[in-house]
Amino acid sequence: MKYALVILLSLLILGCSGNDELPDIPADTGEQQMYEEAQRNLRNRNFDLAVRALQMLESRYPFGKYAEQAQLELIYAHYGAYEHEAAVEAADRFIRLHPQHPNVDYGYYMKGLAAYTSNEDVFARFLSTDETLRDTSHAKEAFAEFAQLLARFPDSPYAADAKARMVHLRNLLARHEINVANYYFRRGAYMAATNRGRYVIENFQRTPAVADGLAVMAQGYILLGLDDLAKDSIDTLVLNYPNHPSLDKNGEFQSVYTLDGLQRSWINKLSFGLFDPPKPPQFDNRAEF
Repeated sequence: MKYALVILLSLLILGCSGNDELPDIPADTGEQQMYEEAQRNLRNRNFDLAVRALQMLESRYPFGKYAEQAQLELIYAHYGAYEHEAAVEAADRFIRLHPQHPNVDYGYYMKGLAAYTSNEDVFARFLSTDETLRDTSHAKEAFAEFAQLLARFPDSPYAADAKARMVHLRNLLARHEINVANYYFRRGAYMAATNRGRYVIENFQRTPAVADGLAVMAQGYILLGLDDLAKDSIDTLVLNYPNHPSLDKNGEFQSVYTLDGLQRSWINKLSFGLFDPPKPPQFDNRAEF
């Protein structure tokens, strides 16, 4: 913990010092010279300096030959500087001012990309975290932006990447619903858990989480005493996902709560329920994919 705080403080200090060292651009700097300076900063990944140079270029030469290009490259400069909201604002502004520009599809693409990565923090770049456990509002926003790009510009050079990211986002959103269902099982909210599983089945077909959605529904219906619905869910699970970890080699649903009733360990039985209590069911088949 101590080392993490040291790293965080160091990063904050470096960030502040980096801002203090941004040089002023002389008033007599020409348009082309200023644009070349911005390009040099972009190539060197000095995105803070690039943002400043591009903003100054547009401010001093709003009708110059590099004005539109500066507005376009400012989107990427903000994104590279991890200023995701500013990148979206710059993209919106470019789209509004230049709706017929030949590269306007780039603006739509960068809006999706900025939303796609806006939930990342400094530690997420160094530590392995489960992104399906985070807030999904940015994922939904990114999906909508990429969908708009594909609807408006299906032949865009960014279309293939947008499609691939949308597949990832659908998988992420579906897995998030399973995580929420697992949470509801731990809280004893069985109907809410079952509804989450059904939502995955109805809205996220062809995602890996569908198998867990069926298992969630089966488990939820068992706990609710709806055995016929539970059996239907289990039969569908066996038919489509016979290797799901909740099924044994005979296709029987395995859990502490089954159609045959609560499965308690011998320790729990001998201790009259004091030790080794049954754990709430949890579903995660990601190891199978």
